[in-house]
Amino acid sequence: MSDSPRKDTYTHGHHASVVAQHSRRTAEEAAAFLIPRLRPGMRLLDAGCGPGSITAGLVKYVDPGEVVGVDAEPGVLGTARELAGGVPNLSFEEGSVYALPYEDDAFDVAYAHQLMQHLADPAAALREMGRVVRPGGFVAARDSDYQTMICHPRTEAIEEWRALYTEVVRRNGADANAGRRIPSWMARAGLEQVEVSTTVAMMRDPAEVLNWGDSWAERVTSSALAEQALAYKLAAREDLERIAAGWRAWARDPEALFLFVHVEGLATVS
Repeated sequence: MSDSPRKDTYTHGHHASVVAQHSRRTAEEAAAFLIPRLRPGMRLLDAGCGPGSITAGLVKYVDPGEVVGVDAEPGVLGTARELAGGVPNLSFEEGSVYALPYEDDAFDVAYAHQLMQHLADPAAALREMGRVVRPGGFVAARDSDYQTMICHPRTEAIEEWRALYTEVVRRNGADANAGRRIPSWMARAGLEQVEVSTTVAMMRDPAEVLNWGDSWAERVTSSALAEQALAYKLAAREDLERIAAGWRAWARDPEALFLFVHVEGLATVS
């Protein structure tokens, strides 16, 4: 195992609005670039698993193998265990991606979704993920890139939100535009055989748009993002309320569309 784990500031936090949104994620969407490499009997680690919806969804692709979700926040692991419903080859453990509590070569795959954008040292995290994967196994990471986010119709409040979010993440020592940096972080981690791909996430269905807009409206006023923006004096309470109102108005526009790019790195461990 590596040295003592670093302590990062999680921009989203674990407000109910955040956990609810993250619980909507599926393995089929978030890990589509990895699933073709999975085989029955593999042992897979999901680092930064959050509420575990992706983690649980990966089980069927490695069954009768094992899937282990790791997260640094014990509270969200309770949610993950509840959602998992007692699947026998699925478990969740508390731990840091910088110091995973496993021996070398303990897994066939180590995967992380939307984790690197919250870390001060993503290359160190990827190096640690590579340590616990056997030669011939895979390290997989997928992250979004906030600069690629496009909303239609264009809304000043949402543009203000993106700038505010990006600056809060920067103050936290991380990078909201992490997607584009996945290949270089993997290279710094010593992962040489890296396949890079991209996918576009799009919200167009009215129910999906409404969920997305209302979720961000609540998060920008009530989650850790709001607390951090206020603490860093990047916004006043009335600014956050104005941004939230803009999200809600956009989400009810019949023409509303939102899209952004994910970048995926899939490295074969040598």
